[in-house]
Amino acid sequence: MTARYPIPATRHRSELVERRSRFVATADYTPSVDEARAFIDEMRREYPDATHHVYAFAVGFGSSVTHGMSDDGEPSGTAGRPTLAVVRGSGLGDVCVVTTRYFGGTKLGTGGLVRAYTAAAQLVLEGLPTMVREEKRTVVFSVPYARFEVVSRLVAAHGGEIADADFGTEVTIEAALAVDHLEAFAADLAEATSGQAKIVEATGP
Repeated sequence: MTARYPIPATRHRSELVERRSRFVATADYTPSVDEARAFIDEMRREYPDATHHVYAFAVGFGSSVTHGMSDDGEPSGTAGRPTLAVVRGSGLGDVCVVTTRYFGGTKLGTGGLVRAYTAAAQLVLEGLPTMVREEKRTVVFSVPYARFEVVSRLVAAHGGEIADADFGTEVTIEAALAVDHLEAFAADLAEATSGQAKIVEATGP
């Protein structure tokens, strides 16, 4: 899995009108398929009288991404697929877009629907604030008491946080660090402690 990738920083919504049909697109951070489904259900509850709730999501990033989509009653291939194409092209991970449509009385045709759902997804993602997600690992290692302050500053210098410190014969430290920093941190840790401290365990977040 890619250690760093862009994700939504907050929920965002935009709206467009095409031949009197109203398209309300909402995008949000959904780091799991269950959370994407919950978000979709939330949009259905918020707009219970809408004609369609078309969605597409990307959970994860890169080689481990999981995609999902639905036309939600629109003609096959005219809504979910173009929305997913925009989501894929955005470069974002852990994102779900739900486009809620209120039919305006004029049929748009298959080409018109593809253009409208594409435009709605593009509009909401263009205005979506983003941030970078860093995949983290929890590492455990022990250091002599005299090296605790030095190692604490080293963890902070690598953007990590000490989650726990057990003061026994030595200080056993549990720290969370970004995956991208693990190799460099391990080398700096060995240097700072003259090889006395080594990572004995590295697990997921």
